[in-house]
This record gives sequence, C-alpha cells and structure tokens, in this order.
Amino acid sequence: MPPARNGTAYFNFVASHDGIGLRPAEGLLSDTEINTLVTTMQGFGGHVSWRALDDGGSKPYEINISLFDALQGTVQGADDLGLQRFVCAHAIMLALEGIPAIYIHSLVGTRNDHQRVENSGHNRAINRHQWDYEQLENKLADQNSSHHQVYNQLKQLLKIRRRQTAFHPNATQFTLHLGDQLFGFWRQSLDRQQSIFCISNISDEVQSLSLADINLIDNEQWQDLISGQPCALQLKIDMQPYQTVWITNNPA
Repeated sequence: MPPARNGTAYFNFVASHDGIGLRPAEGLLSDTEINTLVTTMQGFGGHVSWRALDDGGSKPYEINISLFDALQGTVQGADDLGLQRFVCAHAIMLALEGIPAIYIHSLVGTRNDHQRVENSGHNRAINRHQWDYEQLENKLADQNSSHHQVYNQLKQLLKIRRRQTAFHPNATQFTLHLGDQLFGFWRQSLDRQQSIFCISNISDEVQSLSLADINLIDNEQWQDLISGQPCALQLKIDMQPYQTVWITNNPA
C-alpha cells in the first residue's frame, strides 16, 4: 500500500451500512476460499447477494451480516472468542496509516437484524438495525452485555490512539514479517520521536512474540500502550488469542 501524499489520507473502516463486497477479493482469494467464507458467514446468520454470469450461472458479490456476528467464529464454526476477535479487527484498523472510522453498529456491537430483512425484503437491512434509544442505553449500562464490553473497549482504544503522534494520518508505516499468526506493522511519527509497533495475534491460539524480532532500540524504554505493561528487550510475550499490543518508546 503506497503512502498517501501529505495533505491527503486513507479512510479506513471495516464495516458500513452496506454489505461486505467480494469483488475486490477476486484474484486475491481463490473461488474455493471465497465459497468457504460465504458458507461460514451463512452459518453465522448472514445473507449473500448474487450476480448473474454470462453463462447463466451466478456468483456471490456481497455478504450481508453485522460485523459482530461475522466475527463470532472461524471456518471451524462459532467459538467463545468473538469479542476478542471483533476488538482485534478494530485495533488493527485504528493503527493503520490514515483516518479511522467506526460504523455506529460496530461501536455498540449490534447483532444481525433478521426481522428488518424480513420486513423490508432487502438483505442489507440486516446491518441497519434501528435502536430504541432507551433500550440501547440500558444495554450499554449493563456491564455483562456484549454491547457494554464492545463500546467500552473500543472507546478505550480510541482514547489511547488520539494521544499518539505516531498515529498521525501521514506517519510512516512499514509492514513487519512475523509469520502467519502474528500480523504487525511499525508506525513512526513525522518528527521521528515516537515509534509504535502494532502487533496482533490473529489466531485462536496463544502465540509467542520475541521482542528481539522487532528490532527495538535497546537504549530506550518500551511499553505496551494497551496494557500499560513495560516491554524488556530480552523478553518474549505470550500473546493471547486475538490480543493486540501497541509497543512504543514514547507513550503519551
């Protein structure tokens, strides 16, 4: 991904009022992988919109599902890591070069609205729930609800993010090579005073991250912005499933 020119910025989001488009995945994912994704999303309550082909066949072009439900499991089925997976997806997006945006229904962890699809006859309505304000307030106030947990965890990430100069929309970004289970990239502020190594465990198993592998400068003190824990260079971090760390030399 080429860096944006100064004065312009990428606009990053992982969910919107529309569906999840599959056309951009063509050529990146095989037909088998796309079909596996479609089947998995249908298993989580999603709908699929199809396009007609010249030969009379059809091909999926859009998945219609709330993002919270879409991330409730893997191709193996639903599991108990949905909240962690959902927050991880947003933590990655929030740290990427550009300006982040969070769809209102992602911010409050809205689930699939099957009744709205049935009433409207439109698949996209599944992700356009109309909340009763008082009901939503009660859900957000209930510490045991997924809505409360999503809202507060995303709000905390935003609070941390907005203070970091390395998350400027045009700050430097380089991808790290950490294997298939750990996805990471490095951000550096325009004045080069702050670095942040943004690393996420994108698997459903504990993964070990050796801090020596990300070339931290040994004469500086490093800390994970999210947990607040110090990061000694000689240590390995056992990252829990879908855990994200933002390791910096200059926390704000």
